[in-house]
Amino acid sequence: MNDIPLDLALETASPRGFSYDIVLMIFLGAVVLFLFAAMMIVLRRLLTRPSMHGLTREQIRERWEEIERLLGDGGLMGAKMAIVEADKLLDGALKSLMIPGETLGERLKSAGYKYPELKHVWFAHKLRNQLVHEHSFEISHGQAKKALHEFKKALKVLNVL
Repeated sequence: MNDIPLDLALETASPRGFSYDIVLMIFLGAVVLFLFAAMMIVLRRLLTRPSMHGLTREQIRERWEEIERLLGDGGLMGAKMAIVEADKLLDGALKSLMIPGETLGERLKSAGYKYPELKHVWFAHKLRNQLVHEHSFEISHGQAKKALHEFKKALKVLNVL
């Protein structure tokens, strides 16, 4: 009949039965699949957009729309206010991304390692500083537009706008 000795057959046979092993394998396969899917979702979120603590992307978008209205409707004074507000918005976005530093300048230096494209926004930040600290400093509408363009690019580089 069978060529397998009885004691060897008893050792290899499952005490729970064949159907139990299949159910266990299906369950373990489902758990592994679930963990893999969860890991991929978390990894995708980490790689696409940085997490923010403070300002939300929606708040940033709304404030940016207000800044663009200031530039378009407010004349030269509106352009100056738009630059100051854009500078504050960029600072708030960097704070929300938990970039270290006491001032926007320090935060830009810190963020420059991860986001080297931010070096272009220094022009706009320095223009803002001149507007705030040098009372006789005047800007043209073209300079204001260029500065706001750089602020917008910076917010896009940070993936918050």
